[in-house]
Formats: sequence, C-alpha cells, structure tokens
Amino acid sequence: MLILGRIVLKIAGREAGKYAVIVSETKDGFVEISGPKSVTGVKRRKVSMFHVEPTENVLKSGSDEVLEKEWKSSGLIEKLGIKVPEKRKAKEKKAKPEAKRIKEKPKA
Repeated sequence: MLILGRIVLKIAGREAGKYAVIVSETKDGFVEISGPKSVTGVKRRKVSMFHVEPTENVLKSGSDEVLEKEWKSSGLIEKLGIKVPEKRKAKEKKAKPEAKRIKEKPKA
C-alpha cells in the first residue's frame, strides 16, 4: 500500500490533515514524504508509516519540481481540495534611520 508515488494524508504531527507524496522507503517503518511545500505545505521529511494514511491516488515521485508539475497536471489539487500556500514576497529592506550624533562638548 505504501509504494513510491502514493499520495498520503498526514494524520499526526504539525502537518496533520495535509497531503504528501511518498518519495522513498526507509527501514524500520519509516517513509520519506514531500508535499512539496510549495503545493501542499508539507516539506520533505522522514515520518513513521503510522502517521500517514494512504489514498488511492499515485503520482510519479522525484524531486520537488517534478512533484509540483505532477500535482498541477493531474487535477488532484482541486479534487482533494488542497489550499496551495501563497508565495511570500521577499521583504523589502527598509532604510534604517541614521543614528543621531551626539555633539560632544569641547573640553575646557
């Protein structure tokens, strides 16, 4: 059931309720998943098999760029009701006000 490319639903942890894709299997009951973060909000990480629930959908697994293209071309974003996180704009650097210079009194 937990094969490469399988879309899973996280059921535990801070990303519970979000979808991810299995990108590799590791030993000892763990799998590596990725959303990717730009699509589902789940970053690439190793999780216990007991913290994910498999769905019936499968995508090609690979790099985050490949997964992003697969998500967008498959139509599963709309089907599963995934809210895609908005890209954050780089914060504009605000000019720091110049420090006020303290005039020293001349020594007498």
